[in-house]
Amino acid sequence: MIKTFLFISLTLFCFAASAQTFTTIKENPITSVKDQHLSGTCWDFATLGLVESEILRKTGKTYDLCEMFVANKDYMDCATHHVRMHGFSQICEGGSADDVFEVIKKYGICPEDAMPAPGSLVGDSLANFEEFRKDFKKIVKYYGTGNNHIFPADTMGGLEYFVRTIPGWQDSVQNVIDRFIGKCPESFIYDDKTYTPKTFAASLGIDWNNYISLTSFTHHPFYEDFVIESPHKWRMRPSFNLPIDRLMTILDNAIMKGYCVAWGGDVSGVFEKRDGEYVTKSDFNNNGIAKLPNSLFFMVRPPDPEWCEGCIIDYDIEGLIQNYRQKKWDNWTFTYDHVMLIYGIAKGSDRQKYYMVKNSWGSQYGYKGIWYMSEDYIKLNTTYLFLCKDAISKKLMKRP
Repeated sequence: MIKTFLFISLTLFCFAASAQTFTTIKENPITSVKDQHLSGTCWDFATLGLVESEILRKTGKTYDLCEMFVANKDYMDCATHHVRMHGFSQICEGGSADDVFEVIKKYGICPEDAMPAPGSLVGDSLANFEEFRKDFKKIVKYYGTGNNHIFPADTMGGLEYFVRTIPGWQDSVQNVIDRFIGKCPESFIYDDKTYTPKTFAASLGIDWNNYISLTSFTHHPFYEDFVIESPHKWRMRPSFNLPIDRLMTILDNAIMKGYCVAWGGDVSGVFEKRDGEYVTKSDFNNNGIAKLPNSLFFMVRPPDPEWCEGCIIDYDIEGLIQNYRQKKWDNWTFTYDHVMLIYGIAKGSDRQKYYMVKNSWGSQYGYKGIWYMSEDYIKLNTTYLFLCKDAISKKLMKRP
């Protein structure tokens, strides 16, 4: 049962009312807001948004890189991994920032107009994976469950068997991907020059090995690498584990130095009180402001007496951020289900600190595609940050 506490009108997990205003403290350049539409490719859009912002920061040039190129290559890699794992791995549209950089390092990248426009192959104006996801899962699971193997009796008495993989199963899967998403080009012309995806990636001036994933959980030691246990992180690339306050310091420093940061985290989990009763399920809706319900806000920081006169404080020092986010992760009320791009810091009219975030749901939602996420919301709901190593002080990566 949901309890009522603090201000009655603010009992639900909420996004601030439209009367909320913001003062920008720091805003880094970003490219245009995109729309992932009916596809589970937030990880793709957000991380290519990071790459585009990095190019802007380094060169001042604006690029529109192709999300469907990354999706095509990543899904084929995911299918190959699934078969090699004999079907014991995740098959879905989800992914992480690591996937995008691994694809670019391995295959390259192309501009948006070098492939069919998203959705055009299925009669839509934007990416639409409704039919693709069904066909893709069906064929990959078919091969991943052993149906790509033949077990004929050997000629030596019929007592032994050999396994033979059906030739061309990868071609069958690739054909499904190409049919719905589009075939990746082997070469293309950009600004009157001919490129392959690999030579185009090399021309962008990005060191693809100079980026890192950072996280903050207590079930692994701090200041060490570990693989975040999430089904969407099937590549099993490690993240570096830091205390949450230090992770937030790195985020702030990066933004203030002019760097954007890809954020992977939870926008649909369930919040609960320390007594185990649910506060409410989150609702990452479309008006563009994400902040904690007051019950949690006051649990993770002392109240400001100037504007909280009359509040009923549910403040518990034992339930501070680090332990609470770990509890949420362990009981599955905190998941990893969305990736966006953090590019700025602002102060709200409610006196809270907010991060300016580019989403991939189109410009029709939020503040023309931009969300404002409070500092405490980010602290509780961050699975990982992905950013350039140059933005990070080496001191912050070492044990104090």
